Amino acid sequence: MLYDQIASNKRRTVVLLIAFFILLTALGAAAGYLILGSLELGAFIALIIGTIYAVSMIFQSTNVVMSMNNAREITEAEAPDYYHIVEDMAMVAQIPMPRVFIIEDPSLNAFATGSSPENAAVAATTGLLSVMTREELEGVMGHEVSHIKNYDIRIATVAVALTAAITMISSIGGRFLYFGGGRRSRRDSDENGGAGILILLFSILALVLAPMAATIVQLAISRQREFLADASSVELTRNPMGMIKALEKLDNSRPMAHEVDSASAALYINAPKKDLNALFQTHPPISERIERLRQM
Repeated sequence: MLYDQIASNKRRTVVLLIAFFILLTALGAAAGYLILGSLELGAFIALIIGTIYAVSMIFQSTNVVMSMNNAREITEAEAPDYYHIVEDMAMVAQIPMPRVFIIEDPSLNAFATGSSPENAAVAATTGLLSVMTREELEGVMGHEVSHIKNYDIRIATVAVALTAAITMISSIGGRFLYFGGGRRSRRDSDENGGAGILILLFSILALVLAPMAATIVQLAISRQREFLADASSVELTRNPMGMIKALEKLDNSRPMAHEVDSASAALYINAPKKDLNALFQTHPPISERIERLRQM
């Protein structure tokens, strides 16, 4: 059942990433039509922008994300138990030892980042380290190390970059249309008849809806990878109850005290802010995650 779940989540993530690129291409075509009068050129430029964003984020993600979340790198002497658990999980997962960080925050949370196992890092809040037992902390770190082993951190980084690219293109197209730059496109639409009018309407709708759709796809990727990391943590620790007990404590955690950037919120093991709208939640309900582990 574990491997079926892993395979299913991987297939769904591939589908969602394809949806991301389709969305980026459609938005580029829309913006290209409004600004340049060319669907094809706009789609091509959008794909180039998305690729540049993704590559640049991959190369600098670790330091950027840790800085965004006020995380401080520690040595083995500063938090030996925490450090050794990360070391043990990395050894079992057969990946290089990640850099280890601490976030001064009373909430219970942790995350991993980096573009590959070779430059990965994990971070945990002081609240989590003070509350979790050893077996529970092993479950949490097993979860984060699984994100690294499964290259979830790279997928999450690419999703963040593509969302940023889609938002930027939408903003440029919207400003151009608002300030009258779309008059040429509207004139061309009138000259081309009904087909031109339909393309113009599609372009305007794409500019408005694409950023929201990109956010939904990004969150869907995050939710699927959380299920996978929970299952993979149990595979590493051979102790499902450790992960289940950790999730039960996370479910009762207060929100993060400091402001968390929306781009990195999906990286955390537990939603840093509570969102009542299920469509925009960065994580699946913890009760559902626990139930899946109990069914294993």
